[in-house]
Amino acid sequence: MNATDNVCPKCKGDMEEGFILDVTHGQRLASHWVAGAPENNFWWGVKVRGKRQKSVRTWRCKSCGFLESYA
Repeated sequence: MNATDNVCPKCKGDMEEGFILDVTHGQRLASHWVAGAPENNFWWGVKVRGKRQKSVRTWRCKSCGFLESYA
């Protein structure tokens, strides 16, 4: 999605760019997409080492609240 393509696919309202916030141990981070199924890790919750990761960009409809995310 880009600045000229900001129409909600559900209600045709205006979309605004933002991000989904992850809060952990006093840090605030933007969400990331991680390749593969989640694998539990005793110390860190899920394993991510060696897995491909991408930042997630999210748009929200100002009218209906629909969220659309892209990695």
